[in-house]
Amino acid sequence: MQYLFGPVRSRRLGLSLGVDLIPFKTCSMNCVYCECGPTTDHTAGLREYSPTEDVVRELDAFLAAGPDLDVITFAGSGEPTLHSGLGDVIGFIKKKYSRYPVAVLTNGSLFTRGEVRRAVLSADIICPSLDAVSSEVFRKINRPVRGLNPKEIIEGLVKLRDEFRGEMRLEIFIIPGANDSREELSLIREAALRIRPDLVQLNTLDRPGTDAALPAAERRALEEIRHFMAPLAVEIIGAPEYGAKEAPRAGKKEVLETLKRRPSTREDLMAGLGMKPGDVERALAELLDGGIIEKREGERGAFYRAR
Repeated sequence: MQYLFGPVRSRRLGLSLGVDLIPFKTCSMNCVYCECGPTTDHTAGLREYSPTEDVVRELDAFLAAGPDLDVITFAGSGEPTLHSGLGDVIGFIKKKYSRYPVAVLTNGSLFTRGEVRRAVLSADIICPSLDAVSSEVFRKINRPVRGLNPKEIIEGLVKLRDEFRGEMRLEIFIIPGANDSREELSLIREAALRIRPDLVQLNTLDRPGTDAALPAAERRALEEIRHFMAPLAVEIIGAPEYGAKEAPRAGKKEVLETLKRRPSTREDLMAGLGMKPGDVERALAELLDGGIIEKREGERGAFYRAR
């Protein structure tokens, strides 16, 4: 599979088939916590980064077998709303495989553009991010391409909420010492009340980020922020839950395709790809010996990621 990855066990969405429309690390931001590493193509330019027809064919071939999935998620190693054919791919899924909910994980930076908002309107779930409202903190955490600013991003999300009839889950990634001050949290809360998401999701470092020195927020601190955000509905994103739907059996190729988009532990790979412990160990050993992947320690143990 060139454009699909997984299924993987998502902390937010369950067993998710990933759709990656964008070349590796093509993004309008260069967030310090990104699990895929630094952005190498820093852009806000919309275009057909991957042949839309090829993506549709690959999806059709995979979904025709009727895999047991919780969701199909547009995510991966770049910003999916940069792809000019996003709406066409979502439309294909909703027309032919409507049994599957469609989610879009996005940094939320491009919804000031009407064509981008229209592209996602037929999705079931949109998960935009809002990590900062003040310009200084926004630049420090999200490191946007020139021309992006938090005020306009918030206005774009407000417009999206007015037009979108599905579920919106607003993610706030908490970095201790960066955006957890009472002043910044008050600005985020005010913006979230304007955006009116169905749910606010507090997240923090789980996999190694771009900046290896970044700390994860403690659970107690996240609980305090959750209470502070009232009356918004807020949940804290926890560790992935294993043991629900089983994923199709996979091998070394699927392990590598997953690690290209998503640093994972052995347990993540076993649960998401339906692999036995010995099969995962062999695949990781071969990829490590070949210098194709690397190992880094994270909050939940050893993570593996593609070089």
